[in-house]
Amino acid sequence: MLIEAVRGDLTGAHVDAIVNAANSSLLGGGGVDGAIHAAAGPALLAECRELRRTTLPDGLPTGDAVATGAGNLSARWVIHTVGPDRHRGQTDPALLASCFTRSLDVAAELGAGSVAFPAVSAGVYGWAVDDVARIAAGAVRSWAEQHPGDGSSGEPAIALVRFVLFSEAALAAFRAALAAR
Repeated sequence: MLIEAVRGDLTGAHVDAIVNAANSSLLGGGGVDGAIHAAAGPALLAECRELRRTTLPDGLPTGDAVATGAGNLSARWVIHTVGPDRHRGQTDPALLASCFTRSLDVAAELGAGSVAFPAVSAGVYGWAVDDVARIAAGAVRSWAEQHPGDGSSGEPAIALVRFVLFSEAALAAFRAALAAR
């Protein structure tokens, strides 16, 4: 699996699935969540409302992930995950790592070969971007080691994980975390 970090706009990522740093309501919000909902158009909100009506009436739990279609985005799917909010006392790194591993589980179930992530929980949820980068890099590497291939060709089911970061500071943090072993 290739793991890389780039600066850019997640909504324009040319991958099979993009990960949304969602809130538990799945009904849109600010930051990455708002940008994804705006770019995807009304079809995304309609799917999220249907999830809430049927399988997730209480919302998506922190650290978990669920997929929808991607509406007007170039990706095929949006994988929604709810990061822990440091301001609300959610400081367990394992909960943040779960956002990345559960999103990869969902992506693999969908058959996605490429996935783009934002810096989940950095920003409004109060996690330092250096911590998010370190935890995300470790979680993705650990997931890749536990899922080395698809069983037939030996190739990883997910060939590319791309962290798409909005700022130079976030990009530098993710590049440093990916360079460290």
